[in-house]
Formats: sequence, structure tokens, C-alpha cells
Amino acid sequence: MGSVEAPPAPLRVFFIPFFATGHMIPLVDIARLFAARGVDSTVLVTPANAALIQATVDAAADSGLPIRTLIYPFPSSESGLPPGVENISALPPSESYKIDVATPFVRPAHDRLLRLHRPDAVVADVHFPWTTFVARDLGVPRFTFQALGLFPVCMMNSLFTNLPHLAVAGDDVPFLVPNLPHPIHMVRRELPDFLRGNTQIGAAMDDIGAAESGSLGVVVNSFVEMESAYAEYYYKTCNMRSWFVGPVALAAAGQGSSLATRGGDDPIAAANRARCLSWLDAKEPKSVVYVCFGSWSQFTGEQLREMALGLEVAGHPFLWVVRDGGDEWMPEGFEQRVEGRGLVVRGWAPQVAILAHAAVGGFVTHCGWNSVLEGVSAGLPMVTWPLSTEQFMNEKLVVGVLRVGVRAAEGPGSTLEEEKAVVDAAELARAVGRVMDSGEEAEGMKRRARESGKTARAAVKEGGSSHKGLSDLIEEIRAWHTFSHPSSKMMAHGALSSVNSSSSMSPERCHRSCLLADLTPTHLSSPGGRPESLGSPRRIE
Repeated sequence: MGSVEAPPAPLRVFFIPFFATGHMIPLVDIARLFAARGVDSTVLVTPANAALIQATVDAAADSGLPIRTLIYPFPSSESGLPPGVENISALPPSESYKIDVATPFVRPAHDRLLRLHRPDAVVADVHFPWTTFVARDLGVPRFTFQALGLFPVCMMNSLFTNLPHLAVAGDDVPFLVPNLPHPIHMVRRELPDFLRGNTQIGAAMDDIGAAESGSLGVVVNSFVEMESAYAEYYYKTCNMRSWFVGPVALAAAGQGSSLATRGGDDPIAAANRARCLSWLDAKEPKSVVYVCFGSWSQFTGEQLREMALGLEVAGHPFLWVVRDGGDEWMPEGFEQRVEGRGLVVRGWAPQVAILAHAAVGGFVTHCGWNSVLEGVSAGLPMVTWPLSTEQFMNEKLVVGVLRVGVRAAEGPGSTLEEEKAVVDAAELARAVGRVMDSGEEAEGMKRRARESGKTARAAVKEGGSSHKGLSDLIEEIRAWHTFSHPSSKMMAHGALSSVNSSSSMSPERCHRSCLLADLTPTHLSSPGGRPESLGSPRRIE
């Protein structure tokens, strides 16, 4: 009687997100999608950032998915940041560069963890180029995670290669971004700061490019129907393959993931969640304009005042998320005049759930990539108000290519705080009216937005393009080990398997555990508040 061959061990993949909420949440969603396909998924994260995602990871693990976090120390002392400041959103925009300065100091931690646990593959944020070379040493594939879509990535590649912005006479002179599938014009003031001057990111571009070229490809939170021309362009110009697996927020929800765990288990976030959704439940379908500028935006008091007056004058019900803690900017009598019609929410709000609510009919956004994708997924027309980084590029996709939005202000904006002009109330009211009112222009945008949303939702369903993209990506990892390095999987299970076997926890509890890495003599608090000393790799509940 012949021997029965044992089934192959599950793939083990490590995911390493950057220290920004907009990078962290989608990569955690991708890790959950991998876990839902049977891949043992581990998210490497620092202590303060773990607080943002642990509830999401625990909820997925409690549902039976093989997913966990692996916590390593943030280099606070090396980078001069105070303890607990580990995310770009914890700093004002003028000091965000300090996170970029801190980033290279985590290289030894990443190196040690990857060599200790020897995963079958690594999906690392573009900000961590050294993971390519560690993965190469280990004989495992590394994939780059792009928190942006390929549209802005291709724009930046063209700008770095052709330097058209250096050939114009002034910061407000339009220029064509060469060789793209669509004719895209920009002005220098609206380019990311690393294309306008010397920055930490700009200085690392050569390393990032070398790391990308050594990766097996790029994992993209987008869907091919929206960006197929740019995937082809990216492959042609960079010889880089791409796997579209998004919109991952939609895909994760389709896997049974609850949107309620987003924002962590902070009680203020939970209260805001209930308040927003209850308020929307009382509104007419498609009547509300949702206004939010991400987790990393700051406005002057003058601009907040104009924004308030503009939303009041526009005449539509609105739900407005304000990050600023004060209220000295608020126009006198504003809250009384808009009572019942407007809701102002401080801090975090459940954006994906709000956008999906039947009462919401439009979205005023800063054009961060996640917000653009979430607006498209919800089938909503948008008022675009970019603020920094690549957001003015994303605006070109929304307004010029997809034609599902209008600009909040017609004049040029800027990625630099000192150059920003105030958008007055009348401009904002006009823009809101253009997407929320009836009329040929508004109806055309609403129709195209609905079609885009329908396509996005189809992409993540079984048989859809992104569902297949995820399948292809996982099979690529399996094939890599089967055909290129058949012995590597035997080597890959040493460290973490030994941790699993030595644990006293029952198997049904192992999957939701949080691993602590033996990296530096430091202390963390467990979820129960008890100090835990970091020793050999261990779990805490």
C-alpha cells in the first residue's frame, strides 16, 4: 500500500506597513484577505501603531482566520521622537518628516525578525527597501506594497525620468506630464514636496527604486478596470509586474469583516461611529454631503470658518469631520442655524461605513488614495480638495480621467502650507452644488460614479478581476517555492513553529495572539495593562 503524501504546509507571509494610518489599514486588509485564503498572515507593527489595528486583527482571528501581529520597538530614542509618537498622524504636517528620519532605524529590527521567523514571502511597504535584500538572502520572494494607485505612481515615475517641471518658468505654469496614457497637466506648486526640493523621501528614491526592481512585483490597492492602462505603462517603463487586489476595504467587508472594528477600540471612536450612523439613518437617500480630509490634515481657523459658511450656504445636509479640537473659528450662531441639517464630528469617523450609507450623496475629500478609492467604491461624485503629497495627482484621476468630481477651487493649490490660499465659502458652496444639485453636469457625474462603484464592487466578488488578482498573487508565491526553491519551504517554518509548539495556550487561542519580538531591552503594556518584558518571542493576550 503506497504512502499518502501529506498536504503542503500553509504559506506564511509577513506584511510590513509604514507608520501612516493610510498605509497601515489597507495592508492589514490585504493580510486579512490572504488569511481568508488559508495563508498564515503576520503583520509587523510598532506598539503605538498596534493600537490602531489590533481590534481589527483580533476580530479576524476570532472568526478563525490565521492572522496575528508581531510587535517590534519604534526607534524613539534614535530618532529624537517622544515615546508613543510613531505615526505621521501624531505630528503636525510641518514635522511629519521626523517619521521619515526615524524609518531607517527600524532596519535592524526588520532584518532580525525576518531572519528569525523565515516567512515564505514578504509584502513590505515601499518605504522599507532593505526588506528586498533580506528576503533575497533568505531565498524568499518580496513584494512591494504601494499605498497609492498606479496612476500617481506612473505620474511620479514620468516626472523623475523626464523632469518636465524643471523646464517651466514658474510654479504656476502648467506643463504636460510626458508619455502617460492620458494627457495630464500639472503645475509645480501642486507636486509632492520631494519633487520640489530636498527631502528624506527624495534622498531615498534611488534605494527605493533598486528595491522595487529586486521585488517580484507590486501589490496594488486598486482594480484593473480603473487603472489597466497604467498597469501596462508601469510594466512597459519599469519592467514591473503588478497585482490588483482592491478595493481592499470592499473585499475585506465581503469576507465578513466588520467595519465596526476600524478606528481601534477607542471609546471616542466607538461613540462617533454610533452617532454618525444614527444621524444618517434619519436622512433622505442621497441627500447628505460627507466632508472629511483624512487623518493627517490641518487647516487654519480662517479656512475652517469659510468651510463652515460654505457648507451652510450650499443648503444640503452635511456630515463634517473636523480634526481641530478648538471651536474659536466657528461662525457665531453656526451650530444653531444648521441644527438638524448639519453634524460636526470631532476626531475619527467611520468613513467606509458612512460612504456606504444610503443617505450619503456626495463626498468632499482631500484625495488621499484610500479616500478616492472608497469614494469610487461607494459610487459617489466628489468635490476634490487636495492638500499634500500625491493628492493633486489623484485629483486628476477623479476630475479629468474618471470625470466623477469637481475641484473645490479653480485656482492652483499647493502642497506647501505657506503657499496655500484660502478657499472661500462661495467657492465651496458652488462646488458642492455642482455635485449635489440636479442638472446635466451633476447627473452625468452621478451616473459615471454609480457605474464606477458597480465595477469596483464586481472586481472583489468571486470571479472578479481583483478576486482573481489575489488568487494569482498567492499562486505566484506557491509556484515560486515549488519551481524555483523547492527546499526553501522546509527551512521556512523553524522559528515561528517552535514558538507555536512551546506555547501553553490552546490551539484555538493561538491564532489571535500578539507576538512580541526579542529586539531591545524595553517594556510594553499588554492589552490588560500589565507590563510585559520583552524576552524571547512570545505571545500576549
